[in-house]
Amino acid sequence: MYAPVIPLSGIAGWQLLQRTQDKQMEAFSSSAEVQRNSADFRERISEVKSAEDLVGDYRLLNVALGAFGLSDDIANRYFIQKVLEEGTLDPAAFANRLSDNRYEDLSKAFGFGDFDTPNTVLSDFPDRIIDAYTTRAFETAVGEQDTDLQLAMNIQRELPEIAADDAEEDTLWFRVMGNEPLRAVFEKALNLPPEFAAIDIDKQLETFKDRAGSLFGDTSVSQFTDPDKMEELTRRFLVMSQLDGDNTSFNSNNAALTILSGVSSSNIFELLT
Repeated sequence: MYAPVIPLSGIAGWQLLQRTQDKQMEAFSSSAEVQRNSADFRERISEVKSAEDLVGDYRLLNVALGAFGLSDDIANRYFIQKVLEEGTLDPAAFANRLSDNRYEDLSKAFGFGDFDTPNTVLSDFPDRIIDAYTTRAFETAVGEQDTDLQLAMNIQRELPEIAADDAEEDTLWFRVMGNEPLRAVFEKALNLPPEFAAIDIDKQLETFKDRAGSLFGDTSVSQFTDPDKMEELTRRFLVMSQLDGDNTSFNSNNAALTILSGVSSSNIFELLT
């Protein structure tokens, strides 16, 4: 599989990744493994009529979980089957009781527990899942070299969708708090300690809002529909992560960025590859 080119970390790495992402994503999507997995899913997913069918097929399940950032659960088949079988329409359904709302998204997308006929038979279903799988797989490949850049990509993709929802602001914050990758970014950007997650949930909500208001001038999640606010959050996360890590790479990254800044964005991908 194509390995993304990530020679820098932190802000420098983020700027470079943004400039080369389209070409790198194209190369990644064309790799043999992604093409093979996508073709197999597109060809066979309509035959899957139950949660048991899906968890019993490793290759299809791999794509399904990958599309929702849940690849690490590939061995937890009984757990995933329960998530899928109970659906999401019942407030007491298993997926709705889990703190990580990615399981709810997975269950809702496949519809095994919600409808007599699952969504796997819909004509546009394979393409929707494959697109999500390819995007997430590329982010995972980036994360194998730099976890912070993976989280930055994830929040750029997921947070604007949550922020644009017309739900109550507290509900939006709970959605952020219930999504592990998003929560990780906010906790780091807002400089919250590791033990923060153990305190009372209402106190957590209050703290998230207060810190956001202090740092970004607004206590709402909806402020992140603004691309400038999104970039401000992303950059603060990367800076705070780097301050907590090994700062010896920071100066070298800046030096490398200075060298690369003289190269046009149209040529930088060729330079790196």
